[in-house]
Formats: sequence, C-alpha cells, structure tokens
Amino acid sequence: MAAAMELRCWGGDWGLPSVHTESLIVLAYAKFSGAKVTVSPIDWTWKTLTATVPELLCGDSAVQEPTQIINFLRKQRFNADYELSARQGADTMAYTALLEEKLRPALLHTFWVDAENYANLTRPWFASRSPFPLNFLVPMHHANTALSRILLTKGEAPLHRITEVEGKIYSDAKECLNLLSYRLGTATNFFGNTPTSLDAFVFGFVAPIYKASLPSSPLQSHLRQLDNLTSFCDNILALYFSSDHPCPSPPVQETMDANLQKLTQLVNKESNLIEKVLLLSFLPSLCMGSWVHLADG
Repeated sequence: MAAAMELRCWGGDWGLPSVHTESLIVLAYAKFSGAKVTVSPIDWTWKTLTATVPELLCGDSAVQEPTQIINFLRKQRFNADYELSARQGADTMAYTALLEEKLRPALLHTFWVDAENYANLTRPWFASRSPFPLNFLVPMHHANTALSRILLTKGEAPLHRITEVEGKIYSDAKECLNLLSYRLGTATNFFGNTPTSLDAFVFGFVAPIYKASLPSSPLQSHLRQLDNLTSFCDNILALYFSSDHPCPSPPVQETMDANLQKLTQLVNKESNLIEKVLLLSFLPSLCMGSWVHLADG
C-alpha cells in the first residue's frame, strides 16, 4: 500500500486553491496526474515563517520545490507528462525557464515591491494568516526576499536600483505572456487533450496575477486582454478545483483576524517602526531556536 502524501502549502483565496505560485503549481500537477495528496495549509501556524513551502511529506521523505516534488510524484507513477514526445519535453523545459526568467521578477514586484499592492493586498493578507508576532515578520521577510531576488537577477549595470529595473521587468513579463498566449492559441492545454506539467507551471504563475484584487497592476490589465490565457485559468479551476474550498479559519481566529487587521492598518498609515522593533526583539530567539534545532539534529 502506497504511503499517504501530505502537501504543506499556503492556503487559498481570490478563487484560487492557494495564493502562492509554487504551491499552485504542485496542487495543479497533483490534480493532473491523479496523485492523492492531503493538503495542509500552514496558515495561522508558526510554519508561516519557519517552513519552506510547498513541501510534500511521504513516509520518511520530505521534498520541497515544485520541480523536485513533480519528479518525486513521477517516481510514484503519477506522471502527467508520460505521453509527451521528446520535442514536447524540450519545449516544456524551455517554457518553464522562460517563466522563471521573464515572468517571475514581475510577479514578485507586483505582489511584494509595488507599494500600493503590498500595503493594501499582500501584507494584510499574509499578516492576517500569521500568528502574532509573525504577522509583522512574515510579510517583511517575503518583501525583502523578493526585492533582493529581483535586484540579483535583473539589477545588472547600469541598472542598480529597483526603480531602474521596473520598466525592463514588466516589458519582459508582457512579452512572456504574449508568447504563452501565442503558443496556447485556441487549444485548451499546451500539449494534447490533457494538461501536463507545463500547464501546471503556467497556471501557477498566471492565475495569481489574473485573480488577485490588485489595486495597481498594468501586468494584470495586459493579461486580461489575452482571453485564451484567462480562459485557460478558468478552465483549470472549473475542472479540477471547483469542489475545493479554502481552509476555514479556526473558531478563535475571527477576533484575532480583526485585531491583526487593525494593527496592519495602523502600521500602513504610520511607519514600519513596530516591525523593526519586533524583528530586533524576536530574531535572536528565532536564530537561537534554529541553532538548537541544528545541534539536536
């Protein structure tokens, strides 16, 4: 009897089973391949800061990162790509690399660097799903990581500041969406009659941009002009996730969420002083906990 599989990931919203790109990729691939996984959202737990998601647990194995999880599922005979030709397999690798190079920076910028989107959507969402005091630390950690990743990959000379690379990353992202739209054409899936790993990757990258209630997003406006890509996302949601429902919050969470919302609004209006104080206060203990864990291991 096959070992049970548990998938840890961020929870869902905006009509999506998860708001997190990497989690969406794995959730979609599991559906496409017929893999039976128990989804365990990390929302409202300390794993919002300490865990790397998505993470697939199966017996003694713990696998992270979408590509590694998909490879693991293939070894368990859950293979959505088994009918692909060698040429289609090569195309899958090429388009996946295109998503990472051209669309990923704009995705990170849209949700984590754009000031209006971060203040009004991203930070409140992640803060409301993290326990105190992580409701301050988690959004700040993700925002700093996103900014660093963008500058590391796109900040070549003479472009060193985020304001200097914005135009480039959004131009690349729109070009990527146009190429995906052209490749998909009038088809339902990228290859054949059934979705494959490429469909999972495209869905994971595109669906959050399409479905999120973004206050400011030229990329979302561009995407919504590409009817075949938006229909592609809608079809996957209708066929594979229509019966799924976001994990309900714990009974005691409503009061906490209300308080967290007030705190988040206060921080948005005033300053990041509370975040900095909390970071200085709790980071040493978190780091010490990590060292203790490593020493115990």
